[in-house]
Amino acid sequence: MADLVWDDVRSFFDPDLMGSLPDMRVSDASVQDWQAVLDLVAEKGWKCQYSEGETLLPVPRAEAVLARRADAECPNLRVWPTADVLAIFRFSADDEVDFDVDLRELQGQDRLDVFCGFLREIGRRLDKPVLMDPEGHYGHPVLGFDVETDRVVLLVDP
Repeated sequence: MADLVWDDVRSFFDPDLMGSLPDMRVSDASVQDWQAVLDLVAEKGWKCQYSEGETLLPVPRAEAVLARRADAECPNLRVWPTADVLAIFRFSADDEVDFDVDLRELQGQDRLDVFCGFLREIGRRLDKPVLMDPEGHYGHPVLGFDVETDRVVLLVDP
């Protein structure tokens, strides 16, 4: 059974209402949590691409990325859990795993199921909630992976 039903949540995936790039996050994270995400990507065999600025590089250890100079460009890790769905992780801080998804890629039940599965994998690995805030509305999550129920749930009414 699906975590969420498309007809019930489609408004949360409307780029005009939510912004096309909602803010995805795992708060109260650590360098070890970041490394767990990198390990998960490798274990699942998800296609990925790590870059610093325009330079593509092999995926480093989390502690190396997060120990970069303060004036260095923020590295990105692009992850494709499926060919049609992209998540972009930004190594902005060691205490929050943060990434973006493009709502234009998450239309319909099949893509919603991929998205929910991706959040479940991250949340289970870290044993922490994975939250989605509308773009530019940090701290106001509308849905997310709930550790207690082990599924993606709505946090506000549609």
